[in-house]
Amino acid sequence: MQEHKFKTVLLGEGRVGKTSILLRYINNTFSEKQSSTFQASYQEKILNIGNNSVSLAIWDTAGQERFHALAPIYYRDSNAAILVFDITDKTSFQKVQHWVEELRKIVGRDIVLIIAANKIDLESKRQVDNADVNQYANSVGAKVVGTSAKNGKGVQELFLELTKTLLQQQATAKKKNGSRMARGPKSGLKIIDDENTKKNDDGGCCNIL
Repeated sequence: MQEHKFKTVLLGEGRVGKTSILLRYINNTFSEKQSSTFQASYQEKILNIGNNSVSLAIWDTAGQERFHALAPIYYRDSNAAILVFDITDKTSFQKVQHWVEELRKIVGRDIVLIIAANKIDLESKRQVDNADVNQYANSVGAKVVGTSAKNGKGVQELFLELTKTLLQQQATAKKKNGSRMARGPKSGLKIIDDENTKKNDDGGCCNIL
């Protein structure tokens, strides 16, 4: 079993359901009266995928405008970001685009991006077209998963898709670095594995939007 550890950050406007998605994933619970997150909170989850044991360190950030300046503290060294918007709120989807620009400016273009189209249980009140979401996601190299923290639909799939993408990216990077090393000592590159986790748990199965 190969062990891996990745840091993931949840970003999005206030009341889009970031905390509810995380609590549904970690504890399989949901509350209509979930209070807003102030600054940030942290959870950890272990997934077993094939021969890989993956520890996800998940940071849930506050969405209120007054806390936006604090966000870089939590996402600066992240491997991935889950960008959450509410399908009944167009503005929350527009804000996702702002977060992507900011992430790429500060973290770089290698960060894995997953867009969570949340509250799909409110399909009758949808204000954000699926085609627009998918078109934008394709333009920035992101994947999209429809979720409902209320009924749990898509939540396991969201984090499983995130983890698989992280593993694929890591494998590609190692293969690329190994190829460079094979060219000779001029490259001066070394591959050092420094991945440490200890726990075991299960993930879910996929249902992409």
